Amino acid sequence: MIEILFWISILAVFHSYLLFPFSLLLMMKIKKPKKISTFENENNLPSVSLLMSVFNEEKVIEEKLTSILKSNYPENKLEIIIGSDNSTDSTNRIITNFIKKDKRIQLKNFAIRQGKPNIINQLVNSARGEILLLTDANVIFTETTIIELAKYFKEPKIGLVDANMVNKGLAKDGISIQEKAYISREVTIKNREGKLWGAMMGPFGGCFAIRKKLFSNVPSNFLVDDFYINMKIIEKNYASINNTDAIVYEDVSNELKEEFRRKIRIATGNFQNFAIFTQLIFQKNGIGYCYFSHKILRWFGPFYILFALFSSFYLGLNNNFYLYLFYTQLIVLLLPFIDYLLRILGIHIIILRFITHFYNMNLALLIGFIKFLTGVKSNVWQPTKRNR
Repeated sequence: MIEILFWISILAVFHSYLLFPFSLLLMMKIKKPKKISTFENENNLPSVSLLMSVFNEEKVIEEKLTSILKSNYPENKLEIIIGSDNSTDSTNRIITNFIKKDKRIQLKNFAIRQGKPNIINQLVNSARGEILLLTDANVIFTETTIIELAKYFKEPKIGLVDANMVNKGLAKDGISIQEKAYISREVTIKNREGKLWGAMMGPFGGCFAIRKKLFSNVPSNFLVDDFYINMKIIEKNYASINNTDAIVYEDVSNELKEEFRRKIRIATGNFQNFAIFTQLIFQKNGIGYCYFSHKILRWFGPFYILFALFSSFYLGLNNNFYLYLFYTQLIVLLLPFIDYLLRILGIHIIILRFITHFYNMNLALLIGFIKFLTGVKSNVWQPTKRNR
């Protein structure tokens, strides 16, 4: 029985990270996804309410608003509503200066910090657009970002459209290269999930659009609001897709410690969502397959890794093959420590850093699971430090 569970653990990790993405690629070649109809005439485009929760974003808010106002989206069909979550720097002043130039911008000040999801819940009540575009202050638009997100809502069954996050600010001395590779791979997987079944497993929270009528208030203590909103839309039998032409730019995180802290928060929120959406495993039309393969198996990855390690040790007491497997796992587990020592000496080996990134991600999932079990009282969190 232990031997069977060992191989199930190995297969679970192997399937989530390798077999599942390959199966999507294979199905894309076998099953040609049908083309989604779009708005071709800008006069027919839906009205859009851009919602943004900000907290002490003085470093990026000017560039963000400038990128929005340069958009080629019809001016009379776009409103911008910003909720300042008790910002204490010059964020509010900068936004107020923009309001003097463009009356489409609204600023709502909140005297008590409430967290991004709670701010967005309240901003939705003021939104007049058919489409809600939820975005973060550090995510910079191109001139076509908004129109690329909005045009697919001509298709009645489309409920959510995600953007294509392009990362910049790469450096060898941290984990930005590894994080960019991970995000790029995720974009590809999500794009294929959407094209095959309309079952994209969660947008990148920095920029995505949804039909206002499908918005569900996020619970007040939830840490990963974008996944919750996405899965609620899928629950209502609407499609969730990714558009790689809806490009936005974001500085990728380079600090291992900062990114680890962020991933713990996300991991905790993942398990909150798992508790709510467990039943979607049994959904048809590819939804259950994507949810189980892409998300659930990955979220429980650290438990498979630990079980494979300890069970191979137990089996290795009487079998040299499993003993060698145990030693191999131990050696791989030591590589992040070697990478750490080399980093202190100023030596950065990209392949070693990928292994560090993988194990850090799984350690964050393990800590996130423990935090979930102990309970989450608030979704207010300290934003990740910007590279600029």
